Amino acid sequence: MSARPLPIIIALGTTQTLAWASSYYLPAILADPMSRDLGVSSNWIFAAFSAALVLSALLGPRVGRQIDLVGGRSVLSMSNMVFAAGLTLLGFSYSIPVMAIAWLLLGIGMGAGLYDAAFAALGRIYGNDARRSITGITLLAGFASTVGWPLSAWGLETIGWRNTCFAWAAAHILIGLPINLLMLPAVKGAKAAVANAVKPHIAIDRTMILLAFVFAAAWTVTGAMAAHLPRIMEAAGATTAQAVFAGALLGPAQVAARIFEAGFLSRFHPLVSTKLACVTNPIGAAILGLAGGGAASVFAIFYGAGNGILTIARGTLPLAIFGPQNYGYRLGIIGAPARMAQAAAPLLFSLLIDIMGSRVLIVSSALSLAALLALFMVRSHPALKQEDTHVD
Repeated sequence: MSARPLPIIIALGTTQTLAWASSYYLPAILADPMSRDLGVSSNWIFAAFSAALVLSALLGPRVGRQIDLVGGRSVLSMSNMVFAAGLTLLGFSYSIPVMAIAWLLLGIGMGAGLYDAAFAALGRIYGNDARRSITGITLLAGFASTVGWPLSAWGLETIGWRNTCFAWAAAHILIGLPINLLMLPAVKGAKAAVANAVKPHIAIDRTMILLAFVFAAAWTVTGAMAAHLPRIMEAAGATTAQAVFAGALLGPAQVAARIFEAGFLSRFHPLVSTKLACVTNPIGAAILGLAGGGAASVFAIFYGAGNGILTIARGTLPLAIFGPQNYGYRLGIIGAPARMAQAAAPLLFSLLIDIMGSRVLIVSSALSLAALLALFMVRSHPALKQEDTHVD
């Protein structure tokens, strides 16, 4: 009998909010004060952050395979300790090498503790029935920036950036670690599974390649918008106030779309909702192009809604197509290019914005439409065949 979903959703939603707020969303608030204190350009901080994202991508398949074997409890609990170590070292950083090591530790934590690991844990618990639980934790963790940015900013103002890092580290030990240890179910026969494990052989077939491309294209746009949305809106003619307000609408738009996915769209195959999510960014960009900067909020709502659904699809679409067997490992392989694209996107789009201004949305729209085209080539139920392509 599987564990009751609601307590697991609340537990993972809480720990995912903590994990995202204290890692992925940290540089937006702390990069500038860190760079001033260390006497370097903030580009060094963002370079270390990008390296952390690349490391998390490389670790994804191994983390997924471990969760397939032993469940998410031990892996996610370990991630809390690694996050705490990385944040503590970051708070003690007085040189670039120490800061870089701290971010690499945080990269390990992100590889073992963000959405892909949580999705794999739910797949291990609920199998094919994990879709609603995946949607549930993204609903809660969709507020990670809404919670994390103000808390980090408040910490910066009251106790400084170093003590803010220490406070986030303490939260992982005092909140995240106990929740993951106590609320996630232990997997029966985990020791035997590890002892008898045979390295899975995942076929890197047409469907796998298409899905990897879809999420890499989508997460390129996500990484770019997370870093540059206000700047792009201002380039389109929006005032600073309009651009900031547009950015504030992303979180509510994501959550509203996820509620829509949990309700209406859940009756359809995830391919349907993923295709729908791929057209929202181009529609928003077209409206912005026609109406000018005054439509910045409209663009943000369309983009945010699509991004909210795509986050869910990253977990539900591979599960619906391939089933729960080796789900975590497969998710790590499919997600690795997306994490690398997400790491490169801020720099790439920064250079493009300098050249193209708001017309950079043509590039983001093209990526979204390319992902949509790839989805039309994906079969919802590929024929089962011997998986013979070895992936380490």
